[in-house]
This record gives sequence, structure tokens and C-alpha cells, in this order.
Amino acid sequence: MKLAILSRAPRSYSTQRLRTAAADRGHQVKVLNTLRFGIDLSGDEPDLQFRGKRLSTYDAILPRVGNSITYFGTAVVRQFEQMDVYTPNTSWGIANSRDKLRATQILSRHNIGMPATTFVRDRADVIPAIERVGGAPVVIKLLEGTQGIGVILAPEIKVAEAIIETLSSTKQQVLIQRFVKESKGRDIRALVVGDRVVAAMRRVAKGDEFRSNVHRGGSVEKVDLDPEFEKVAVRSAQIMGLRVAGVDMLEGAEGPLVMEVNSSPGLEGIETATKLDVAGAIIDHIDNQVAFPEIDVRQRLTVSTGYGVAEIAVFEAADLIGRKLGESGLRERDITALTLHRGTSVIPNPNASHVLEAGDRLLCFGKLEEMRSMIPSRPRRTRKVKRLPKEPIHEPRDA
Repeated sequence: MKLAILSRAPRSYSTQRLRTAAADRGHQVKVLNTLRFGIDLSGDEPDLQFRGKRLSTYDAILPRVGNSITYFGTAVVRQFEQMDVYTPNTSWGIANSRDKLRATQILSRHNIGMPATTFVRDRADVIPAIERVGGAPVVIKLLEGTQGIGVILAPEIKVAEAIIETLSSTKQQVLIQRFVKESKGRDIRALVVGDRVVAAMRRVAKGDEFRSNVHRGGSVEKVDLDPEFEKVAVRSAQIMGLRVAGVDMLEGAEGPLVMEVNSSPGLEGIETATKLDVAGAIIDHIDNQVAFPEIDVRQRLTVSTGYGVAEIAVFEAADLIGRKLGESGLRERDITALTLHRGTSVIPNPNASHVLEAGDRLLCFGKLEEMRSMIPSRPRRTRKVKRLPKEPIHEPRDA
């Protein structure tokens, strides 16, 4: 395999470990400065220049795109995607993970547990927003902060209001988030590669500091993840379009709460804490995917006119509840079930004997018109009108 690591820090621990792991496995590997690429759109096919010359052919890339060059870095990754070069982290996955608001919106849509979060612009909306997440103390986060920078704990509502007003005056966008007291300055970093967690550590904040980032002086220790935490970490990374990711979670009273999905996780802290070859696991995953790549069915299968991929929720198609998949009539309508999602479980290529239950979700390929006809129109959201108590009727007194 010929691999390019896109990095502006060739001497950093993470880049060196990835380069060494690839070379030790007999792969050709080069570290290429992301900013030295030129995106060539002048020819008949997508191409890239590097240091002013046409880039040679690569089997795969591993993006280590820094926060300060997200726009240009994702454009370079997107061009490699157009050239059919494998990347474990998609360009849209990197872009989504860098925007904390967008990432939170995506994860919440898929029922991933997170600390209560809100986003407002107008000063008049700040206090109601703080009350919605549970009141002070609250955590205020810059949308594009990293390594704990731009994360502030406001102990009181007035302090929070002043901080947000100050940041807004400098054109900074912020999230308001519930402070999870039970986490006690600790969090979990799970390193996801493909469909599994290859290493996990607990980060503990130093002294009175509530941020547990290693860059803020936090300490690290190896941790054996509970299966629930592992499932949430893997699912969060995959929802974001990342096959290599660091998923940061708080240990909430009711289970894991995802704080962030990092597309370029550092390896030094987690390899030191766990003594595991995380870099090697990343290289092995890329090698396996180059040999037998996964296909994004949403993009590849929609080329057939009138056919595509869609998700059918069984509670929406009520006539499917209690039926075996083979008796559901899907085949007769030219629809094939690819996977069956039930709670946190995924059943690939479900057979005809599976009985469908309320709440199941079927990822299907087939005629879009047929699948569309199975989903009833969505009911409009209605707001409950608060009725004011009726004023008492005062009867006139007899004269």
C-alpha cells in the first residue's frame, strides 16, 4: 500500500508513530504538508498538485488536518475522494466534527446522549437558554475551540450573561451547555478505529480545573470500557463519517454523554496510558479497506433511475409490525432489506424469518416511489396552548 499522511507537523508524536507503524508493515509512506497541495480542476479528471508538480498515485490518505486549516484541508481531502483514493475520515466528517453546533445537531438527531445544550444569539434569550439547560453553573463553549481552549465554566447566571455578551461583541459564537457535576472533572477518551474501540483512557483534571484535557495538565489512566460506552463511541464516530476518531464522553448519572468527536485525535496520551499500538491498529484498518473497500451505498446505488437507499421505520409502516420479513411484501415491491436496526443492535442482511417489531428501522434498497408510499405524511408539530384560569364570576348581590 502506498499511503500519504496529510500533516503539517511531521515531527509530532502522532505523525511519527503512524509513519513508523506503516513502514514497519512494509508500506510505502510519505508525510505531505496539507498546505502545499494545489487543487487542479483544469483537466478532464480531478487531479492534485504538490509543491507545483503533479501528485503521484496513492492508494490511501490519512488526514491529520489541524483546526486552523479546516476549510482548505477538507477541500484537499474532498479532491482525493473525487480521485477515488481511500480515506478513513471523510471530508464532510472532518468539517462536521469541527463545528460543535453542527456536530451536536447531527448526534442529537440520532439519539446520542449529550449534556443539555442550547444556542442563541440575542442577549434577551441568554437567561431563558441557561434555564432550559438546568440553570447555573453552565459551560460556555466556543464553536470552534480545541484542546480545552474556549471552554469556560460560569458559576452564576450573571457571570454567564457577561461572558456571552463579551464573546458576542468579538463576533464569537458560543454554545451553552449543562455542567455535568457528577463527572467531577473526569472524562473518557475512546479511540475508535473502524467498528471497534481499540483503546480507552480516563482523563482527570488537575486540581480545581474542570477541563480534563492533557494540554491543560490533566492526568491519564487506562480504563476498561463498559459495553454501553463502547457502543455509543463507535456509533457516534460512524454517524459523523469518521473511521478513525477520538470520542470524548462524560460519565453521567444515566450513562455516557458525548462531548466531542475528534477527527484528528492525538496518540501520545492514549498510547502512554494503555501501552497499546494504536497507530498500528489505524494502519491495519486502512490497509484492509484499500484491499476491500466499503462503498457508500447512498452515493453509489442511486445511479439507477428511480432506485435508491432509504430507511423505513416500522412504527411508521404499522402494517409491518408482527410480520416476518419474508411475509412483509417488500420483495414483491422490489425492495431489499440491507440491515435491520433494533435499539442499539444492528442485524446485517436479515433473513426472512425475522419478526418485525415496533421501533425497528429497516435500511432498504429498491424503488424509491414504492418506499416513499410506505411512509405516511409527517404530522405537523403542534404547540400546547396554556389556558389561563377563568376569572370567577361575581353574581350581583340582591338589592
